[in-house]
Formats: sequence, C-alpha cells, structure tokens
Amino acid sequence: TAIVGVLVALSVIALVLSLVKTEDVTLPPTVKYGMVFDAGSSHTSLFVYEWDSDKENDTGVVSQTLSCDVHGQGISSYANDPPKAGDSLRECLDEALKVIPAAKQRDAPAYLGATAGMRLLREQNSSAADQVLAEVAKTMQGYPVAFKGARILTGEEEGAYGWITINYLLDSFTKYSPKAHMWVHPEVANIFGALDLGGASTQISFMPEGSGIKQNGASKLTLYGYNYSIYTHSYLCYGQNEMLKRLAKELIVVRGEPGVHHPCYPKDYNETISLSSFHTSPCTNWTDTRLTLGDGKVTLEGRGNASGCQAALKKLFNFSACGQRQDCTFDGVYQPPVSGQFIAFSAFYYNFKFLNLTEGQSLATIRETIQHFCTRSWEDLSSSYPEENPERLPKYCANANYILTLLLDAYKFNETSWNNIIFQMKAGSANVGWTLGYMLNLTNMIPAEAPAQMKGHVPSLWAAAITFIILTLVLGLAALLL
Repeated sequence: TAIVGVLVALSVIALVLSLVKTEDVTLPPTVKYGMVFDAGSSHTSLFVYEWDSDKENDTGVVSQTLSCDVHGQGISSYANDPPKAGDSLRECLDEALKVIPAAKQRDAPAYLGATAGMRLLREQNSSAADQVLAEVAKTMQGYPVAFKGARILTGEEEGAYGWITINYLLDSFTKYSPKAHMWVHPEVANIFGALDLGGASTQISFMPEGSGIKQNGASKLTLYGYNYSIYTHSYLCYGQNEMLKRLAKELIVVRGEPGVHHPCYPKDYNETISLSSFHTSPCTNWTDTRLTLGDGKVTLEGRGNASGCQAALKKLFNFSACGQRQDCTFDGVYQPPVSGQFIAFSAFYYNFKFLNLTEGQSLATIRETIQHFCTRSWEDLSSSYPEENPERLPKYCANANYILTLLLDAYKFNETSWNNIIFQMKAGSANVGWTLGYMLNLTNMIPAEAPAQMKGHVPSLWAAAITFIILTLVLGLAALLL
C-alpha cells in the first residue's frame, strides 16, 4: 500500500508539472565593446565605446567608456621612424584593457582612423604613410582585441562621422521614452550641422533646406531605420596649423626681407623659422620664383594689427573663383546655403573658449574682443596667461580672426545665422568628434543578436505548483511510515 501511495504521488507531481503554463523569458542583452583611435595631424586619442547587443533598428546605442590621449605628436610625425608610431599607442591600449572585461576583449573590434595629417603625408610620401600604418597595425594586432584595420579616412568621411556623432549625442536620431519604455524616433527631428576645425583640415556638414543637393556634394546615411542625405565637404590645408604655415610663407614672399612683419603676432613677439621648414608640408611646398627655399632663416616680427591680420588671412582664400554664384564657398567649391543650428567643435571651440567667447554674443562684441586681444603686447599676454603654452599663446589672434573669416566669408554665415552656431566640445559625458559616429556606423556591420530566450514559468502558477508538490510529498511520506 505504501509503495502504491508513493507511485501515485509521483504521478500527480509529473501531471502538475506538465500542466503548469510556461512563457518565453527574454534575458538581459549582453554588452559589447569597441575602440577607435583618432589619429589626427597634431595628436592621437583613443576612445572606448560600449553598447547592448540587441540593437535598435540595426544601430547600436553606443556610449563612451574611456578617452585616452596619446603622448607626443600625431602618427604622421613619425614618418622617419615608423616603429615609434606603433609604440606611441601602447599606453592607451593598456588603459583600454583595464576597462574592457577580459572575457569581452577578444570580441572587441579595434580600429584606427587617420585624418588630415596622414592624408598630407600620403601626398608627400606614400610609402612612408604605408609604413606608419603598418606599424600601428602591428602594435594593435599584438593586443587581445579584434583588430579590424588602420586606414586613412577621406575628408568627407571625417565630416559625415562628426555630423553623426553630434546628432546622436543630442538625441536627434532617437531618444528613450520613459512612458513607452522604448527608444523612439523624435516626431520632429532637430538635426544639427557640424563644423570641425583641425590642425590640417576643416569640415562642414549639414542637412540643407529642401532636397536640392548636387550629387557630388551629398552623403547618404541610414541610421535607426531612417535615411538621411547631407552635404559635407573637407578642405585640406585649411586647418589652423597649416593655415599658420601658409600665412607665414605668404608674408615672407611678399616682404622678402630677413625681418618680416607679422600682423597677427603680438607686438614685441619674434619667431625665427627656417625656410626649409616649408618642405615639410604639401600645403606650402610648391615652387615660387619669389622665394628660394634653402637653409636660410627668417624672423617673424609681431605687430599686433587686427585689421592687417584679417586682410592677410583673406588672401589665403580664392573667393574670386566663385564669381557671382551663391552656392559656392571659395576655390570654386559648391556648397548650398547654410541652414539650421550648428555645433562648432575642436579648434573652433578651444580658441573661442580661451578668449571667453560664447554663443549668444553678438558679432560686434566678438570682433571687439578679438581686436582688443590682438593689440595686447607679448609682455602683457605672457604675464596674464603664465600657464598657457608659450608656443600656442601668440597664435590666438591669428586663429580667432581665421575662424571669423572661415565662417563668415567662406561658409557665408551672416549676422542672423551666426546665432545658430554653438561652440561645444562635449555632450553629456562623450566627446564631440568623428570617432563615435564612426563606431555607430560600424555597428551596422556587426550582426544584430536576437535577444536570448528560454522557457520560464509564470511566477504565480509556479508557486502554487511547488506548494502542491510539497504537500503531496509529505502525504506520501506519511503513508510510507504508516
């Protein structure tokens, strides 16, 4: 009788378990990591990103986990010693491995994107550029990450990825709805334009009003299930460092004297440069019968003349090439009229931040501030800014006037549209730049993972079943004892 009672109890347990209702349970998504080196003309930075594996419309929701500045100059400066370019990355790679869990490192895609500095080196010495890229690739391949490549970005790619970064960080593409508990596309997307000023190039990217973009100026992107068509253009040799070299050369060519007046440098500031230094960049290395490039030296003597500085800077642009065309910037380059709000970052932001210039200030106020700064003597500036880099301090007058010339005369912002420019370097905890946009774009190439599922029981029915099983076992044991 006891054995029969136990068998009956076990049969009842099996029957109850088979009748308990089950449902699909979605496990939390796993976290993925990726890293991108921004190898610029003057320095290199590493950014580590992370995102959930269940992506929103094939685009990962990416956040910045780490930023690390590489010591030294940009990788293009190692053209004569390429192995040092690879070695320069090691410290930041070690930092990255500290924030990426060991179990995730082998699957973390790692990229290096080189911009205008390497574009110039490729023009000047393509074999040296290839060797530098080979050395940085060799270094990255020695780390336990999924190395995906080191390459030179086109200027248009750099501009487009910067545009993606800005609009991603400012929730222009998608934003989380607490009520719906999901990511939604904004009903009225507030799309921002991007203005980037680096050491060797500058980029402008925006979505023009209407749909009229000439095919050669349009970039088509798909993000979060929506298509975008933007205008983007990059101007090589118009970054602030190359601008200063070109300006110095033009001043030397015009004056042709051992001592050359430099209207943008502070009064009483002198800088001696070697004429052979113009060989280091394709932006200044051209044959000019007015100047013999040898081993001679020239002294640039600061004059602190704001109006003279503006006039000298405007000569670096070929505005006459556009004729009477309104859809043209300079050098005959097509550009539709600027529209909407813009985020100006990189050197745009750093120069204006130093001069305490912000959005909301009138152009008249900004011009007055810059003019006053330009008239200050070198002694006054060096004593007022003792912590500022002495090589960078005398160049703020030229940089600020160059920014005004670029934005107003070249890109054709005016008194009204100027108020639509916001000078900003961060949004939330993430840096504004092209690397996040690059990572976002690359997540479309990483297959979307279906959320992991398993069979789970409805909690209330499962609790009832457990209670019934326990009671049945107790009764069975009692029968066995009796």
